[in-house]
Amino acid sequence: MRCVVFGATGYLGGRLVPKLVEAGHEVRCVARDPGKLADVPWRDRVEVVAGDVGDPASVRAAVDGQEVVYYLVHSLHKRDFVDLDRRAARTVADAAARAGRIVYLGGIAPADQDLSPHLSSRREVGEILLRSGAPTLVLNAAVVIGSGSASFEMLRYLTERLPAMVTPRWVHNRVQPIAVRDVLHYLTHAATVPRQVSGTFDIGGPDVLTYLEMMRRYAVVAGLPRRVVVPVPLLTPWLSAQWVNLVTPVPRGIAVPLIESLVHEVVAADDAIAEHIADPAGGRTHYERAIELALARVRDADVPTRWSDAGAAAPSDPLPTDPDWSGGSVYVDLRERRTRADPARLWAVIESIGGEHGWYSFPLAWSVRGWVDRLVGGAGLRRGRRDPRRLHTGEALDWWRVERLDRPTLLRLRAEMRLPGRAWLELSATPAEGGGATYRQRAVFEPRGLAGHLYWKAIAPFHDIVFGGMARNITGTAERTP
Repeated sequence: MRCVVFGATGYLGGRLVPKLVEAGHEVRCVARDPGKLADVPWRDRVEVVAGDVGDPASVRAAVDGQEVVYYLVHSLHKRDFVDLDRRAARTVADAAARAGRIVYLGGIAPADQDLSPHLSSRREVGEILLRSGAPTLVLNAAVVIGSGSASFEMLRYLTERLPAMVTPRWVHNRVQPIAVRDVLHYLTHAATVPRQVSGTFDIGGPDVLTYLEMMRRYAVVAGLPRRVVVPVPLLTPWLSAQWVNLVTPVPRGIAVPLIESLVHEVVAADDAIAEHIADPAGGRTHYERAIELALARVRDADVPTRWSDAGAAAPSDPLPTDPDWSGGSVYVDLRERRTRADPARLWAVIESIGGEHGWYSFPLAWSVRGWVDRLVGGAGLRRGRRDPRRLHTGEALDWWRVERLDRPTLLRLRAEMRLPGRAWLELSATPAEGGGATYRQRAVFEPRGLAGHLYWKAIAPFHDIVFGGMARNITGTAERTP
């Protein structure tokens, strides 16, 4: 099938496109700025065209010759999103009237209730597309669980950063979350649903939970202490949104409409979609498993995709096109220095780090941290290293573990000390233009809960002494080595 995707740079669009390609479809991606798709792994397997849902001419050109139109666009971050989305939906509906199929992802909305502006707009867009004259599938979902989903990021940040919180009564409302992998399953298979099928269908995961249960189960999966939640009747959705804006990096323009929508119970009305699209192989993903996938940033003993250069390996992974505030908190201390030493001498110093050679900065601080680690049951610095010059992948190095070794360019260490989070230290040596070498040092910390954030902020004032000193002394030692 020839498929055109409006919203290919968005959260779901960026994950749907490679799924459509894998399914054998020809895919055209529409983006206001095609340059945003320049670095995605699947760029050379699709057609990318410039287009704006507010420009009828560009929409007609994008839809021309296509059999399936995926409409995954919204303007939630803009103040007048209701009007913008209404006009954009009409433009796409007019252009797609002769297409074989329109597929739209909306939001589950309870019937016969005064809806929030967000859910009301989602319902209106679906109705506009259904009136287009083309067979249309409107798939409605509640909270989508996956790194990068605005609803999930709000849940993640609230739960991780607040061990105790005062919340409005809506935390007892029921929600039917769905894993992003399952959403993509339904969207992908919607392309081949027979033309005579047209209408609105709810999609959801196998679990129905209150928002309070979702936060507490997230805490269990993330290894956090039980969250203390005290619901009170005085917090309006607007006040709740201000609190979310203060505590999390989710923009206020997105947090407010999402919070307002939580006053409704969002549970699938039925499972009629199963008559046209079978469940994913192995069944729909349970909530805890969806959380595990969303938090599984380390794959194949490699760095988290949140800060690696690789493309996402799974729908639950972050993508380069995701907003900066998604993907959870990751703190990075990055140092880079040019040295006169050639790369081989610099690498020799890097690979000999630790053990009897020490860590090249503030020995007392490293010793004290090692003693503290041993007192709380950690490894401390007592493990040393097996060979003073050469390392091997997987071996212990003081309180680190060699996670990756690309001799003679890259050494990545994973911390095994007792920490309120996960940490890595990466050291690399590359030839510099004009001679010498470039030394690059990156310390990465993924905090776990409020304690993790406080830990990083507490040690941040010493980073220049510890990490800065390490960078200066490693390059200096390489220059002095004969």
